[in-house]
Amino acid sequence: MIDNFGRDINYLRVSVTQRCNLRCVYCGTEIPDAKEISANDISKIVSAFAKCGITKVRLTGGEPLVRKDIVDITKKISNIDGIKKIAITTNGVLLSDYAKPLQDAGISVVNISLDSLNRERYKKITGFDLLPTVLESIDVAEKVGMKIRVNTVLIKGENEDEAEDILNLAKDRKIDVRFIELMPFSDTGSNEKLIVTGDELIKKFDFLEKIDTGNSNFEKSVARYYKAEGFKGRIGFINPISDKFCDGCNRIRLLSDGKIRPCLGYDSSVDIMPFIDDEEKLTQEIEKIILSKPNGHSFNCEYGNFHAMNKIGG
Repeated sequence: MIDNFGRDINYLRVSVTQRCNLRCVYCGTEIPDAKEISANDISKIVSAFAKCGITKVRLTGGEPLVRKDIVDITKKISNIDGIKKIAITTNGVLLSDYAKPLQDAGISVVNISLDSLNRERYKKITGFDLLPTVLESIDVAEKVGMKIRVNTVLIKGENEDEAEDILNLAKDRKIDVRFIELMPFSDTGSNEKLIVTGDELIKKFDFLEKIDTGNSNFEKSVARYYKAEGFKGRIGFINPISDKFCDGCNRIRLLSDGKIRPCLGYDSSVDIMPFIDDEEKLTQEIEKIILSKPNGHSFNCEYGNFHAMNKIGG
């Protein structure tokens, strides 16, 4: 479906929970006993979105694998007419057990959040000593044949010195490594001075050569991809702060409580649960929401205006 700014909105991010088994410093605090809509309701909503032109779905959280019915959710979505691709974003802690069942259910791509390869530093950032578990999960996902992307948020004074080590994950394995700029989604105040921009990294790694991903490729709207001689994987940079990509944004978000958020960085959401049992009205309401998608995000607004990252799915 084309929105009011000429963008083809074909990508839905579904936050299935705000619960998480890590406590990353930049993510936010979850609300105890927060509402989570059922697998059946998720399926109904995604079906309505498919009627509005959505073809790709990504499951997010919180940590989506803490939901015991995550495989069932995936199966239901994979059976919806019009949905061509399903992906998932995870911290990798539980992925070794879920990789094969998720792949069998329809997941083709897995994004794994990994902000440090140093065990003590990983524990400091996430609150848990689970780096070996995550690295094992990457091995398992690779073995079952999933397409793997490692997502890294670099923070000045915290882990920026690991950029090259993390980048080298793409050297000997067909893994895409993507550096994402720190966004203002915590309750700790301004983090502007902590951001490591994509341009800083590209300048540092001057051996990278930009890849043209094509005009119709989803990746073009969110990441600039590069290749390097001798590397099997790609290096990507997602720069929502220093280089807004709003004019090419093709996504919309379903939150775990049944609200729709048209833009990650814009404090607006609409509750569609009153329409959940009326497919026609549900579809009509979703069409209205897509048309209400703002022209661009406003990450530079006052802190406290946004929900924490774990509540909106990143």
